[in-house]
Amino acid sequence: MGEEFEVQGAHDRALEEVSEQTTRDPFTGRIAITTAVLATVGAMFAYMAGSTEANAALFKNEATINTVRASDQWAFYQAKSNKQNLAELGRALVPPPGQDKFAADVERYGRDKEEIRSKAEGFEKQAHEADDSAGEQMHRHHRWAQAMTLLQIAIAMSAIALLTRRSWLQIVIYAFAAAGMGLGAMAALAV
Repeated sequence: MGEEFEVQGAHDRALEEVSEQTTRDPFTGRIAITTAVLATVGAMFAYMAGSTEANAALFKNEATINTVRASDQWAFYQAKSNKQNLAELGRALVPPPGQDKFAADVERYGRDKEEIRSKAEGFEKQAHEADDSAGEQMHRHHRWAQAMTLLQIAIAMSAIALLTRRSWLQIVIYAFAAAGMGLGAMAALAV
């Protein structure tokens, strides 16, 4: 009754074998840990690359919307200019008693145009700012993507190192990893 019976699955045996192998072989353990760390950091870099790319698209969309708004305002400005020109023409062609109405229209259209011009320039400014932000986000996206690529190369070199058991490949792995981390830091700092 007090006997224990344990059935061990293939997965459990494989884990035990890997555990025994890594305790006997520090090279395999170092490469395995390095690969796991690189994969984790690479996943974070991939997330940041996607995030900055999405932000760039949002800023680009905002720039487009504000460009269209500015264009609408400039068209409205042109329409007011046309009305102002017609009022000036009317003032010039009508005898003096009727000129007062046209003079008031000329003045009103002039005020309207200044307000419209101010709005249009404001939308243009917002469009330029959003476009600049989109460019900055795309630059960061490229840095994240470059960093991720270097980490993926380091991970691939880890597999080659494990298969060939060449310890000098550790230097190559660490070089690619360091370059990838450096690019990741540059992306985080927006450099």
